[in-house]
Formats: sequence, structure tokens, C-alpha cells
Amino acid sequence: MISRSLARALLASVALLTASVLLAGCDTDQVSLATNAKANQPVPPKLLAAMVEKNMDLQSPILVRLFKQEAELEVWKQARNGQFALLKTYPICRWSGDLGPKVREGDRQAPEGFYSINPGQMNPQSAYYLSFNTGYPNAFDKALGRTGSQLMVHGDCSSRGCYAMTDEQIAEIYSLGRESFFGGQKAFQLQAYPFKMTPVNMAKHRNNPNMPFWKMIKEGYDHFEVTRQEPKVDFCEKKYVFDAAKTPDAKRDPVFDASAKCPAYVIPEDIASAVREKDARDQAEYNKLVAKGTPMARMNTGIDGGMNKIFASKIPEGSTGLSETAEGSTLEMLAMAKAPGTIPGHVNPPKPNLDAVAAAPANQEPVVAVSAPAATTRVAAAAPAGENSSGGFFSNLGRKMGLGSADTTATTPPPQATASVAPAAAPATPPTATSRLKAAVTRFVPGRDTSKDAPKPAAAKPAEPVKPDTRLAATRPALKPSVSDGASEATQIMGAAPVVSSNSFDSRFGAVK
Repeated sequence: MISRSLARALLASVALLTASVLLAGCDTDQVSLATNAKANQPVPPKLLAAMVEKNMDLQSPILVRLFKQEAELEVWKQARNGQFALLKTYPICRWSGDLGPKVREGDRQAPEGFYSINPGQMNPQSAYYLSFNTGYPNAFDKALGRTGSQLMVHGDCSSRGCYAMTDEQIAEIYSLGRESFFGGQKAFQLQAYPFKMTPVNMAKHRNNPNMPFWKMIKEGYDHFEVTRQEPKVDFCEKKYVFDAAKTPDAKRDPVFDASAKCPAYVIPEDIASAVREKDARDQAEYNKLVAKGTPMARMNTGIDGGMNKIFASKIPEGSTGLSETAEGSTLEMLAMAKAPGTIPGHVNPPKPNLDAVAAAPANQEPVVAVSAPAATTRVAAAAPAGENSSGGFFSNLGRKMGLGSADTTATTPPPQATASVAPAAAPATPPTATSRLKAAVTRFVPGRDTSKDAPKPAAAKPAEPVKPDTRLAATRPALKPSVSDGASEATQIMGAAPVVSSNSFDSRFGAVK
């Protein structure tokens, strides 16, 4: 009898200890998923309706693809037939750097490649509304000695090496990732590309020194295109390997090391043959495009990244930069369209380096774009040191699952001055550097009023007082209306009461607590 009582007491003690350990990471947080209204916003009704129409479950796995040139973020979701289908395409408000992978800290490059997003990388306390860490550098990046950190997908439409959305957009994307984790997905894949890997885009950029890297990640792009399944990603010999499996005579799965020699592996024949057929079709189309003289990408000296045309049309002297507008559409035509979310007043559109354009020879051959020089970085911490040392719910969940820790910072560039233009000179033949400069301005800054270029007499102008930056890194913005539910272009719901779904973390995990 005594032994039974002692056993029950010991079991009760273990249960209490386990419960206290599990709850320590949540109850001591100032902001956890259960009480953070931003992070716990429900998936909008229009997205839920789209899931029903596409035969998807709310908590089925997701996959994200990013395209710089098109300035688009795609969210794919697994349907009940097991394949992924496109759920929604979001225009990217701002990305920085150039087409090409990130190489070193401070180069302003947004990463390209395949990355894995686990719960620990979800940041409900971001200084930029909500965010998740891309996971750069991955094993491939590290094997090449590439450096950089805190590369995020976040709100606020401001980027220095990140992919920036509006607050309303990131709220939707975050909610989709959250629900996939609740459904059991341990990590969702993020695929970041310079452009959609089509024959025409490969032909246009055939002179780019990044082409070997782009051809390598195109293999993963093709694997997804032919299977509509998330490709398994491994690294060896400083290269990507997709959907590798053990050889027929092997007793265990191959072990990969990004810096070591590749182990023996095979790619399932059904996938390999489908990828070969697609690649052959793409190569044949590419050869036709090159043979008929498809123009190569022009020099884009000094342009810092791009933004989707829908956002560029809303900003004075807006430009898409290295992103491209759709055929038949102009910024003027899009001016009346509705922006998917609130555009902050501090947003700067991509600007060309006019001095570099003016100095370029008139008959210069097309070459690859060059990134703008790095600017001073302002780092905004999600919470001051010591304020929330235990991290958010997803951070603790990630650590308990052995999936890493959350990243609690994001970056944004300081306001940039608009480039000035030299006074216009009288036309001459052949064209002068000044006339080429004016042509470059017209090309890179659509709709620019060139009458402003005329020389004006100097006049004394009183200095305007500098307005202090009152944004606090740890300030939690109010909830934003959903993009899917027709959010107003320039307004947002201020002071709204926090909304916690009845199907929230509290109710789902009440048994654990």
C-alpha cells in the first residue's frame, strides 16, 4: 500500500514538473501566441472560401515561392489529392539589391535559393508588424562562405535585404503558416528566385554571370512544376540536389554534407524522366529565342531592387526598378487600382544611379546589373534585451522540437534622397552624355516631369525642421484589415480590440496546460 502511494506521489510530481517546464516558456512571455492579437488573427473568410473551392483543408501544408523580377509572392497549399495548388499570389511591396543571390553581409541582396521555415523562425513580436526569418544562410550558402543574417519576409514595405510586404499582406501569410504548423507541418519550404524560370527569362539573362547558379536552382523549380510536390532538398559538393533517394542496393538513406563529396544516390525515375522532358522543351524554346536575337538584359547600374507595379503606381515618381510591369499595363493605368494594403508614407521607390548612367558609353553592350553600395543599417529589435528573454510561443515550440531559435530582428533602410538631375543642354549630334542621362531618367522613372530639369535661379530657402522618427522598435501596431476582405487603400482600423479566434492556441492546447 505504501509503495503504491509513493508511486502515485512520484508520478504526480513528475507530471507537475513537466507541466511547469512546458508552461514556463509561455506564461512568462509578455506576448505569446495566445494573447498576441496580430499573430492570432484568423484566416480571412475569402481565403477560407478559396480553400473550399480548391479542395484544401485549413491546416494542410503550405509552400511559398518568391520572384524578384515579377515582384510576386505565391502561397501554395496542399489539396486533398496530395498535390500543391496555388492559393493566392501577393504583389511584393519592396525588395532590395539586384537579381542574384546574397553573398555577404551588407550587400543589400535579398536571398535566392531554397530555405526551410520552422515554427522557431516565426516572429510575432517583429518591429515590422509580423515576420518570419528566411533561414539564410542555408548549408549551401555556408559552404560557399556567404554571410548575412536577419533576412526576413516582413511588413512595413521597407527593405534592406528582405522581402517586404504590407502589414495586411504579412498578416494573411503569417496566419496561413501558423495554421499549417497547427496541422502538423514541421516546416514549410520557401523558394526564392530572380524571376520565373521560363525560357524567355533565361534567354533575356543569358549573359548574367549568375546563370550557372540559376540553372542549378531551376532544377528544383522544375521538380516542383512537374510533381506539384515539395521537392526534397539536399546539398553536396557545394551544389543543390533535389529529390535524392537511396540506391536500390543501399540499406539506409544517403547522408549529405554541403562541403563533402556526394554520396551514392538516385532520383526516382518517374520524377527524373518528367524533369528531363520539361528541360528538353525549355531548352528547345530557349534556343529558338536566342537564334532570333532575343535582346539581353540591359545594364541597370545602381538600381536598388524593385517593387510591384501596383505599389509603384501609388508613389510620386514611382518606379518598379528591377521589377517589370505586365505587358499592356502602365503605372498610369494602374493608378486607379486598389492597393493590397496600407502603404507607409516613408516608402521609397527604386531609383537609378544617374551619375553612373550618364558616365556609361553610348554604345555599351548589355551587361548584368550592379548592386547599389551598402547604406547604413538601422536594426530594430523586436523586444529589448531582458524584456522577453524566453521568446514567443513559436520560438519555444521550435526549441522544444529541436528546430532552432527565433530571430527577433528585421532591418529597414534610412530614407533616401531623390537623385538630382543636371540641367538640360541644347541637343547635339551625336548625342551627348547629358542627353543620354535624360533618356535614362525617362526610362527608369516613368511619368517624371522633365520640366523640373530646367535651370532655376538660386534662392535662399529657410531650413525646414527635421521631424524626429517617433517609431519605436518594440511598439506593437494595431491590427490591420485583411487584404482578402477588401482593405482600404489608405486607411486602417486603428484602436481595434484584439481578436482571438475561438479556435485559438488557448483552446487547442488547453489539455496540455
